[in-house]
Amino acid sequence: MEPYRIKVVEPLALTTREQREEALKRVDYNLFDLRADEVTIDLLSDSGTGAISAAQLAAGMEGDESYAGSRSFYRFHQTVTELTGFPHILPAHQGRAAERILFSTLLEPGGIVLANTHFDTTRANVELSGCQAHDLPCPEAKDLDSEQPFKGNIDLDALRTWLEGPDASRVRVVVMTITNNGGGGQPVSMENLKATAALCRRHGVPMILDAARFAENAWLVTRHEAAYAGHTPRQVAEEAFRLADGCVMSAKKDAIVHIGGFIGLNDPVLAEKCERLLIATEGFATYGGLAGRDLDMMAVGLLEVTEPSYLAERAEVATHLAGRVRAAGVDILEPPGLHALYLNAGRLLPHIPPHNYPGHALACRLYLEGGIRSAELGSLYLGEEDEDGNPIKSAPYELVRLALPRRVYTRSHYDHVGRTLEKIAKDAGSVHGFRIVEQSPILRHFRAKLRPVTTG
Repeated sequence: MEPYRIKVVEPLALTTREQREEALKRVDYNLFDLRADEVTIDLLSDSGTGAISAAQLAAGMEGDESYAGSRSFYRFHQTVTELTGFPHILPAHQGRAAERILFSTLLEPGGIVLANTHFDTTRANVELSGCQAHDLPCPEAKDLDSEQPFKGNIDLDALRTWLEGPDASRVRVVVMTITNNGGGGQPVSMENLKATAALCRRHGVPMILDAARFAENAWLVTRHEAAYAGHTPRQVAEEAFRLADGCVMSAKKDAIVHIGGFIGLNDPVLAEKCERLLIATEGFATYGGLAGRDLDMMAVGLLEVTEPSYLAERAEVATHLAGRVRAAGVDILEPPGLHALYLNAGRLLPHIPPHNYPGHALACRLYLEGGIRSAELGSLYLGEEDEDGNPIKSAPYELVRLALPRRVYTRSHYDHVGRTLEKIAKDAGSVHGFRIVEQSPILRHFRAKLRPVTTG
């Protein structure tokens, strides 16, 4: 059972199929542009969508809104330092702001950034710095159906080749995302993290953690890595942070807050440069674009998130939904993680070619049939086409992410998702693809406008 009881509720938006059909037309079939009051179950993202605890709300009331040197900052700083071990902590309003500040300071045009898998905004920040982003997922990640527990690992042989190859001098940083969101929410083993850290040290390249879901990664390590079976998630997390040279974090995930993030660093010179940019673009170094109440709620959330009872329930919810999805006849990226399930839309909708975006097609049908909002992670997200719409590059897999907000929905809500998918799967042949009629040159999936097509 859930290790909490519900104290405050809000009504769900209940709409008709006809209303949802009109809404899709109005927003040019881009689910990001739907109004929240048009969505019944919102699984678009787990970022900033969680329910805060009574303890977090109470901490927020203690927020010190002094411009500089607030008590809230020092409470936040102590909590983060004890967790991560990094002596230099800079708050930021969210993870992508932390990435922008770090990458703008650390990277130079022509550089290379290596990662187990870059997520969309991370890749964008790397490329906006004039650098190349290269993904090095482990070989096990290619098999969506296997039960291998650490498919979020980096390919150590490929990493070694880069660090010893002709472009080694251009490699500026290695980013390890835990868990690997772009790789299906899969965890990274401590063995892999240790080996990566050792390679980076040997070649003088910093290793930075994207730690947005550090606690969920730690929980899965305690479940599946024999050497850590007797550890608590907190112990695993502390060890993981101390393997790295620094971190960026979106606290909107594993600090269970609606806004916030931070940079943690060991290098005082790099930290000073980041601080200067932070002050110029986000706010003074002791608030970083946040209110004091946000800093205090982050501090409490970072303690709550490593509680075994909280993580166990989060894993059980994901397992429950995974069972309902499989029973509906829809395959997922196995094994299910904690923060999201990834539906194999390409397999469910083989009649839709990649350049007509089967993942997006499934996401739109989920909304049309059940008022469920989700996110495509396929060729709309990763693909490229020429001016005539002919594919230049397709995604390796056509997926739909069902992100699970923290402490928000009950099992009966997820049962509704399962029933909706079952209805879709029974008539999968009727699902049609889409074509892009307008797009942005970067992060196109956020603002693209689309139209339905009835043929490939």
